[in-house]
This record gives sequence, C-alpha cells and structure tokens, in this order.
Amino acid sequence: MTVAFAPRGSHAEVEEGLALAPKFDADGLIPAIATDATDGTVLMMAWMNADALSATIETGEAHYWSRSRREMWRKGGTSGHVQRVREVRLDCDQDAVLLLVDQEGPGACHVGYRACFFRRVVTDGSGGVRLETVEPKAYDPKTVYEGGS
Repeated sequence: MTVAFAPRGSHAEVEEGLALAPKFDADGLIPAIATDATDGTVLMMAWMNADALSATIETGEAHYWSRSRREMWRKGGTSGHVQRVREVRLDCDQDAVLLLVDQEGPGACHVGYRACFFRRVVTDGSGGVRLETVEPKAYDPKTVYEGGS
C-alpha cells in the first residue's frame, strides 16, 4: 500500500483542513525533523520524498531520502538505531514534517552522538565565531558502521 496524498487545496484547506497534502519542493523533498517523543530533544533533521513519507506512515519506522546517495533509507538500517514513530505531524503549511520518535540504540547521529545538534555557536571575544561541542559521544561510529574496534 502507498499512502495517497491529497492535492493541495486553498490556503484554508491546507492550513486547517484535514487532508494530508504535503508540499514537496522543486526536488520533490520536504524537511523532516525527528524529536524524542519522551523528552522533546531534537535528534536530527533530514529530507523525505513522497516515498519516504509514505513508508514512514505505513511502517511506523522513520525513512528518509539521501540527497547525496539519491536513495531512500530506513533509519537504523545499518546501525540498528531505529526510530519508531509515535506521531507524524505537519506544520500549518504542510511543508515540514515533525516526527515524534522512540530512538532505539544510543544515538541518532551517524558520527556518534545522541542527537545531530551536539554543537553550539560561540563567540571568541574578538568578533569571530566557532563551534563548541556541548554533548558527549553516545557510541563509537567506527564500531557501528565499519565493524572496527
């Protein structure tokens, strides 16, 4: 089964109606933000195409579209760090997806952190800016993705 999306209607229909009519961009993509369903932590942002959004709704597991590999992928397909979806929400314009997920495994970030937003911007006192890591690594990505130790 493939989820059938409704055609985009009037502003009122899109903004407050009950039809699922996502607005994909010119490349057929829509941004998707995954948050921890329990504590609200923003885990990651990725892209979905219609097939990924449909698969997410159908399976209850997060699926995304890789712009670099040009293919759909299931979160946790390699790492085992699956995102079980409790809710799929769309914003008022239906041009962004919010997933409330139960994150299995220690992290959502492919470089070893619980969340992809593990750095913040700080000023260096002389007008420059840099990134500062504010979260510890949750797992070793080499072990997970490369089988190394």
